[in-house]
Amino acid sequence: MNNKLAARIEQIAVELTNELSVVDTPGELDSVQKVYDIFSEMDYYKENPQDLKFVDAINDKLGRKSVVAVLRGRKGNSKKTVLMIGHTDTVGISDYGSLKEYANKPYELTEKFKKISSSLPEEVRKDLESGDYLFGRGLFDMKTGDAIIMALMEEISKDIGNFEGNLIYAAVCDEEGNSGGMLSVVPELVKMQEEEGFDYLALLDTDYMTSEFEGDENKYIYIGTVGKLMPSFYVVGKETHVGESFKGIDPNQIASSITNRINLNADFCDVAEGEVSLPPITLKQRDLKPEYSVQIAKTSTLFFNYATHCSTPDEVLKKMKDAAKEAFQSTIDNLNIQYERFCDLAGRKYEKLPWEARVLSYEELYEKVRAEIGSKLDERMAEFTEEMMKDESIDQREFSLKMVEEVHSLWSDREPVVIVYFTPPYYPHIYVEGSAPKEKALLDAVADAINTTESDYNLVYKKFFPYISDLSYGAAPKDPKIIAALKDNMPGFGIKYDLPLEDMQKLDLPVLDIGSFGKDAHKFTERIEKKYSFEVAPVLVYKTVMNLLKNN
Repeated sequence: MNNKLAARIEQIAVELTNELSVVDTPGELDSVQKVYDIFSEMDYYKENPQDLKFVDAINDKLGRKSVVAVLRGRKGNSKKTVLMIGHTDTVGISDYGSLKEYANKPYELTEKFKKISSSLPEEVRKDLESGDYLFGRGLFDMKTGDAIIMALMEEISKDIGNFEGNLIYAAVCDEEGNSGGMLSVVPELVKMQEEEGFDYLALLDTDYMTSEFEGDENKYIYIGTVGKLMPSFYVVGKETHVGESFKGIDPNQIASSITNRINLNADFCDVAEGEVSLPPITLKQRDLKPEYSVQIAKTSTLFFNYATHCSTPDEVLKKMKDAAKEAFQSTIDNLNIQYERFCDLAGRKYEKLPWEARVLSYEELYEKVRAEIGSKLDERMAEFTEEMMKDESIDQREFSLKMVEEVHSLWSDREPVVIVYFTPPYYPHIYVEGSAPKEKALLDAVADAINTTESDYNLVYKKFFPYISDLSYGAAPKDPKIIAALKDNMPGFGIKYDLPLEDMQKLDLPVLDIGSFGKDAHKFTERIEKKYSFEVAPVLVYKTVMNLLKNN
């Protein structure tokens, strides 16, 4: 990597960081405009303005946009194309406290940190004093990654007559929120493919990369990406007065048993080629009692972040139903043990409590209610969702929960039950096994890039980018059974929440991430290591892209 290009990457990275673009704020528009302006200054786009455009996020209240830049090689007439993405938004800056005004000014912030270095954690202080790191909100996650792609495209465009193949880069908004940018870009990419005949080879992201454990010196390239589902539970207990505790069953106790059964339980890790997904962890757990009274809660809810490498929605649904049934039964068993002890202490006759462990999927609940009231259910839910859509304060997760509550309220059965469903969003995992030609080509391209790149770092490629990202939208399961399990058990799918599943299936791309290296993403000490990020990662990106275009 020549010093001039490394300096250009740093320049663009800092310029992008200077545009404060906290997710779900108007600053996102300024950041995307900056990307557009930098491309507009390149000779290629002055001559070919049609190859640079905005893509509006769908139904976005802020009017956010993404930028799509096409670079067409003029050597031959190849339709081979590498897709590349990067996000332009960041998380907030409140964690910077009194240094907030410098959060998006890397050089100034780094100098400010030097003045308070004694108060920083030891590792941060060492990195600061080394001079090898540069600090700033979004510099690491992921504006340096954006700068790598932009600078490489600029460099390639200077000799476009000798470049064979095509590059398409999408700088997307809203990645840190609901992926509105990528979800609007996917249909545009499919449209371009169909209209212009592009042969898409792979989807490359340059999102950040960091150490996977303390003392880890490896620098990673990831092929494939982790997926995410949010299995959720609507728990219906039996209300009672606290003075007659054993006459009811507490939904909070059932929910807690579900948490104990599932939370951080390695039984639910996916293992593929020796790589292990993190086990599920709760993202929310609460009862749904609106007021204080001495009646116990009637219902409660909880949902989990569930990472996948190979488990599909239908498989996860079954696992969660089985786990909920076990948890429910363990609650009943424990209640009977405690009730028998209480009766013994109180000198009363013990009779086994009447509860039965019942677990249904949302789809099964819906069918039971429809069997009772017929088409009135569909009519009522259409009215109900239309009413909710008018209230913008109801987010996707609450929307799904309220749909479950409403369907259950229409059921004549008032006995305790657990309803298992999926809460949005859904991120498909993409497992690049190497069996398909495009997968093998990508594996070969990365292996060659690593083997031919000399550096002071230990370069390693692994399967599955470990962080939830927009890479997941480069493909989707095609089995109708899998898609049906997702749609039929995610209340609000196609209404409040939607995915361009058919377009994702059409893309059907192997994916990879080659990112800048740094530390502390989403912390006020967020920072990049300059040498790897500005000099080594760009070489790996360039070689991988060129290998793909050359070898396919």
